[in-house]
Order: sequence, then C-alpha cells, then structure tokens
Amino acid sequence: MQTHPFLLKIRSFLSYRLFTNLLFVLLGIIVFGVLYGNVKPKTLDINLYEDAPTTIRAPKKFVDKEATAKKKEEAKAEVASVYTPKEGAIDNSTSLIHSLLESVNEVKDESKQQAGDEENLKPPTSTDTTEQLKLLKAKLPKDKNNNVTNSLSDDVLKTLLEASEDDLSRVETIVTTQMKIIMENGVKEEELNEAKLNLEQRITNYSFKGDLSTAAVKLGKVAIEPTLYYDAEKTDELKKLAEANVEKVEIIEGGVIVEDGDLITPKTYSILKSLGMVEDTFSFKPYVGLALFVLVVIGSLYYFFYTLEVTEERKQNYLILTSIVFVISLLIMKIVGLIEQLEINDIAFILPAAFTGMILRILLNERIAMMMVFILSACSSIVFHQQFNGSIDIEIAIYTLFSGVSGILFLVSRNQRSNILRAGIYVALVNILILGFLILLSGTSYSNSEYVYYIVFALVSGIMSSILTIGFLPFFEAGFGILSSMRLVELSSPTQPLLKKLLTDAPGTYHHSVMVANLAEAACEAIGANGLLARVGCYYHDVGKSKRPHFFIENQLNMGNPHDRVSPETSRDVIISHASDGAQMLRKHKLPKEIIDIAEQHHGTTLLKFFYYKAKEQGKDVKEEEYRYPGPKPQTREAAVISIADSVEAAVRSKKSPTQAEIQKLVHSIVQDRLQDGQFNECDISLKQLETVKRSLCETLNGIFHPRIEYPELQAKGEEA
Repeated sequence: MQTHPFLLKIRSFLSYRLFTNLLFVLLGIIVFGVLYGNVKPKTLDINLYEDAPTTIRAPKKFVDKEATAKKKEEAKAEVASVYTPKEGAIDNSTSLIHSLLESVNEVKDESKQQAGDEENLKPPTSTDTTEQLKLLKAKLPKDKNNNVTNSLSDDVLKTLLEASEDDLSRVETIVTTQMKIIMENGVKEEELNEAKLNLEQRITNYSFKGDLSTAAVKLGKVAIEPTLYYDAEKTDELKKLAEANVEKVEIIEGGVIVEDGDLITPKTYSILKSLGMVEDTFSFKPYVGLALFVLVVIGSLYYFFYTLEVTEERKQNYLILTSIVFVISLLIMKIVGLIEQLEINDIAFILPAAFTGMILRILLNERIAMMMVFILSACSSIVFHQQFNGSIDIEIAIYTLFSGVSGILFLVSRNQRSNILRAGIYVALVNILILGFLILLSGTSYSNSEYVYYIVFALVSGIMSSILTIGFLPFFEAGFGILSSMRLVELSSPTQPLLKKLLTDAPGTYHHSVMVANLAEAACEAIGANGLLARVGCYYHDVGKSKRPHFFIENQLNMGNPHDRVSPETSRDVIISHASDGAQMLRKHKLPKEIIDIAEQHHGTTLLKFFYYKAKEQGKDVKEEEYRYPGPKPQTREAAVISIADSVEAAVRSKKSPTQAEIQKLVHSIVQDRLQDGQFNECDISLKQLETVKRSLCETLNGIFHPRIEYPELQAKGEEA
C-alpha cells in the first residue's frame, strides 16, 4: 500500500502518534455528527387542553407510572384485613359472669350465717344491702384490665344482691347463652359496641323481676369482649403481595396515546412529556448516550489498530482507508434513512449492508472487515430506529450483521470481479432468509405484495453491495496504491500493454518470465508469502529487456551474440540498465509500487561476473563495484524468492539434460552465493524459509526437466513424449 502524497505532506509536520490521534478524534466527531440527528428527540408542538393535531402513538414501550401506582393502591384496598381469633375469649367471658354471680351468692350466704337463721327470715334492710355491697366489692377482681367493680354501678350490684338465687341462676343462663351466640359468630374490636347492643336486645326479650333486666344487660356488656383481633403484620404482607402481583400499566410500542382530535388531558400530557415528545422538554441523556457509544467505537478501533502488527506507515494507511469506508457506509445509511422518511415501509432492508465487509476484505483483511461489520450493525440500529427518542432497532441490527458477515464469508476468491457479484447473490439469499426469520418470529401477518417487497429489498441489498464494491474498488486501489488480488489478476493478463510488448519484442524473455513465475509462486506459497504477487512480479521483472532484447541470450535465436562486438563496459551498461529501464517503463504505465520494487530489486547488488572477469582478462583495471547492479537489495520475501528463481531458472536452462542431483546442487550453490554476498540482509526471510524455498524450487524444476522416454524412430514421427 502506497502513501498518498497529501498524507506524506501532513506527516512531515506531524508525528505518527499525533497524526493518528487527530485522525481518531476527527473520526469520532464525524460519527457523532452523522448519528446526532437520529438521537435528537423529535418533539410535538402541543399544549394542555388542546385538540391533538394527529393520532399520536408511543415511540417505544412506556410504563404509565401514575396509572400503575393507582392500580396498586386499588389492589391494596381490596385486600381484606386479617383477624386472628382470641383463644378462650368465650370461656373467659362466661367465667367472668359465673364468678361474679357466684360471688354475689357467697356474700349473701355469709350474711345469713352472721345474722342467724331467724333474722334471715326477715327481708333484708337497706343497711344489710350496703354491708353486702361492701363485701361483694371486696371479692370482685381488681385487675385494671377487667375491673368489674368500676364497670358495674352500685345499683346493679345491689339489684343482684337483692335477687334470689333462682333469679341469679336464670340471669346467668340467659346472659351466657346469648353472649355465646354473639361471640361464636365472631366479634371484632371495632364491632364491640354493635355486639353489646345486639346482646342488650336479646336479653331484654326476656322478662325479669324488677330491675334485674337492666342488671343482666349491664352484666352482659361488661363480660362480652372481642373474639377477633386485627393482625397488622399479616395484613401488610397480603397488601404487599397484592401490590407485587399488579402488572405495570404499559403502552406498547406503536400503541395509541391520543387519537386525532381528542383533548390533551393532564394525564395524556404527562405521558407525552415523560416520553420527551413535548417541545418544552429537553434532556442531555440521548447525547450523553451517543457520546458513550462513539467512545466505545473509537476505543475499539484504537485498540485494534494499536495491536496490529504492521509498520506504522502501513497501520496509518489501513486506518485512513478503514475510516473512509466507515464514513461512506454511514452516509449510505443516512441516505437510505432519508428515503425511509417518505413513508416507504421497511425500506431500511434495502441497505447494502455487505458492502463494507466485502470491500475491506478485498483491500485489507478479514479481521478488519469483520470488526467494521459489527460496528456498522450497531450504527444501523440507531440510524433506522424511527422513534421520537434514542431507542434502537434490533431487527435492522441483526439483518445488517448477518448480511455483512455473509458478504465476508462468501467472498472466497477475490481474484475476479465476477466472484464479487456471485458473493452478492449469495448475500441476497441470506438476506431473504434473515427477513423471513424476523417476519415469522414477529407473528405479524402480511399481504402477498408485502412479501414480494421484502424479497425485492433483500435482493437489491445483496446485489447493490456487489455493485458498490466493484465501483469503489478502483478508486481505493488508485488512491491508496493498493495492490489487491483482483488487480494482480488483471495485471497478469497477456493483453496488458507491457506484456504484449514483451511477448512481441522479446519472446524469449517472456517465456523466461513465465517459467520464473511458476517457480517463484510455488516457493512463496510454501513460506507463506504472497504467491500471486510473486507470479505477477515475475511477469514484469524483466520488462526492461524489451528495450534492447537482442543483448539477452534468451532472445538470440539464429543470430550472433552482439556482446562479442562490444566492450565489456558497454555490455555491462546494457545488462545492468534493464532493471532501471524496466522500473521506468513500469512507472510510466502506472503499475503498482510492489511490481516496480520487484523489477528494481530482483538482482539486488549482485556482481555481473561474466563481464567483470572478461574485462579483467583484457588487462583492464576494473573495480568490482562498477560491475554490480545498483540495487536496492530485496526488501521483501517475494523479491528475495524471485531473485533466486530468476538465477536458478537461467542456470538450469543452460544445462542440456540436468539431473535431479545437478538441479539440487545448482539451487544450493546460488542460494549460498546470495547469502554470502549479503543480498538477503534487508528482507525478513529466514534461513529456515530459504531451505523451504530451495526444496520447492527443486521440486518444481524436477517436474519441468523430468527425463523423457526415447521412442523408436518410426513411432516418434507421430508421437511426442
């Protein structure tokens, strides 16, 4: 990849780190600016108690907190209070009546014993009753929780003391019976007064002597007590459970908030305000959220390129190229998003989502392409959300993700433009499947025409991805000097002007170049280098020989050797100049830098031994440096392999019928000579890789120069080995 001249000027003023950081900042600003409009809340010009200008629908699922709270309060109010029965309440009340009346009888009995039998025959006087009242009060319980003495008046107690034993027994029976009936039905604390009134009515239905009816009622009211007590803890538990079981009052996405022409009530206005749909509402949250998203995107890119193991210059070029493709993809999204505003349903699915992944895979590599597909799928969920505030569209994100990934995976071969178109068709099929998944999963019913629209959108998305990839590819290749596999295949065509010239003017050199290409490609692939680059580089590495083709032995057919008629110096200049002449021709025809470098470097700074020793034999005072190629030495593994293959092919071809041992010896000798001459000191090829290169060259040469069977003369006339 070549660096653009404009970028070189900028780099001359800025350091690598500063330039890269500025690039990331600029990219972050661009991404934020492009997505800003998609998170900016879209508000409505509406006021309270006005008619709705149109039917307003919820942009997303919304929880009506006010209605939910009201529903919870209603649920809590419906919970019945929990009352716990008081154990032994009835027994306590009946025991109290029995004890009190028993005390009355005891006091009366004691009074009789003290006065004697005769006096007892006399009716009791007021003095006697007063004494008995004192004795009775002394016997009654003094418990402050149930102080009968204070609860019953003296008149009631006197009435009981004046009553006969039979009357008291009848009072006890009636009061306890009626009290049990009431208490067995349950008496709550707040219902105690009502229970007392009920008991009074029941007792007064019976006839008693004198004031005994009133005393019986008073006695019953004192004795009766609640049998059910309010359990606050259990009641609270039930209320909380009822509150928890209340479902939230939700307005689903797309649900109607207010119909066209309906009044904007305070409740409706509150909902619209909560959704950020009213003009007087403003929130920084969407912008902060977008800033965080951009921070994650830029941070991911920064970390990815920081850990990329390439030179700083190439890393910077990768970043610039990736950023440009990223911005172009975002702009395409925005354009489709604007078309979507024309109320064409689901036009977002026409987005050429696979374009980014396909072009980055061709120009750079799969890792960068895959990372950008994930980032753009997240961006698409923001661009196409179609909401009043910053929600996201998961469906389009899934669609974009699978479409982009499939574009990378289906682009198996990048060597022909037809493969890109075929990959686009496969992407379209994947798009149809993903759309089918999304439609069927939603359970929404569509008409036949709508299904046709979806299929057309999916097909256009895949094919447009291929068309955009093919259309943008030459611009990126030319602008960044990128030598893609497709460009290499185009350059390998014999119809290329320089190759046609080489084939016409120097056919021997052309054949030699093809043979070297076969050797170099296999060797480069064996060590993990770019075999296609090596092949195409070999086609052009000797194109400079077409300037003076007859000075090179492979083109000297049925003619004398011109070197026999010129001085060694002239021969040296002609032979050495073919590398620089070839580089000039390649630059003139604007071939990629990698091809030009191979033409310049394939001889390195090797010594032109034949003419050097020829000059020395003629007794001339020559220096070795004068008979060396100007270089530079091979800078890449591909150039190093080509330099070996070029010499090996020429050496083996000079042999009449080389054996495997001779081929192996020649290859080893040439490689060792280059090593000792330091020709590989400036490239990253290792000794282990050189051994692999030697083995590959030997295998290929043995296949080319294999022994042939000698057929009898008559048979040989019609057949060839």
